[in-house]
Amino acid sequence: MKSIIIASTSTIHGSGYLEYLLDELKVHFKSTDEILFIPYARPGGISHDDYTKTAAKAFSKIGKTIKGIHEFTNAEQAIQDAKGIFVGGGNTFVLVSQLYRNNALVAIKDAVKTGTPYLGTSAGSNICGLTMNTTNDMPIVYPPSFKTLGLVPFNINPHYLDPIEGSTHMGETRETRIKEFHAYNNQPVIGLREGSWIAAEGNQLTLKGMLEARVFEYNKAPYEIATNSDLGFLK
Repeated sequence: MKSIIIASTSTIHGSGYLEYLLDELKVHFKSTDEILFIPYARPGGISHDDYTKTAAKAFSKIGKTIKGIHEFTNAEQAIQDAKGIFVGGGNTFVLVSQLYRNNALVAIKDAVKTGTPYLGTSAGSNICGLTMNTTNDMPIVYPPSFKTLGLVPFNINPHYLDPIEGSTHMGETRETRIKEFHAYNNQPVIGLREGSWIAAEGNQLTLKGMLEARVFEYNKAPYEIATNSDLGFLK
């Protein structure tokens, strides 16, 4: 049975790395004390080793150890052997490129479908959708495909930001960008605000966290959905 946490972010304002999620993660990864970390997204260009140390420090607070996938000679085999998987945030283009290069994308999808608990934050959440096309990131590398894990039947926009009333910013809002996406694509998109996540247990999809999410469906006006809502209607 699938067991997934799709979190908008790893860090909320005034909180340490993963701190707001640690109680949830203790339950989510209750079946294992060792988690495979995939640091490919490299936020700010951080090294795989340094990123893994950051994740390890957070998980040590709930008695879990972390090992980076880059420490294994065969990434695909490491995923197949993993008892828990965490894909961190950063640049989604870099993440997806590395997943394809290391034959890891299908391996993750197969592992999650057979019950390996999965946590994604930011870019690691973006790849849970049907495609990565609703990322906020700059295309600094060129992945072989924009198709991703398809663990949920919609796309995700992590770090979703609402327009600021009175702002003099003249660039596009997130809502505008998603409308542009829907000019060429028809799958739903969920705008996940900071501190929110989607919990997937089997076929049950539930919005969790402190805030509502904004839902964008093709040829419909966007609307809000309350925390603890069932998202199973988005198919």
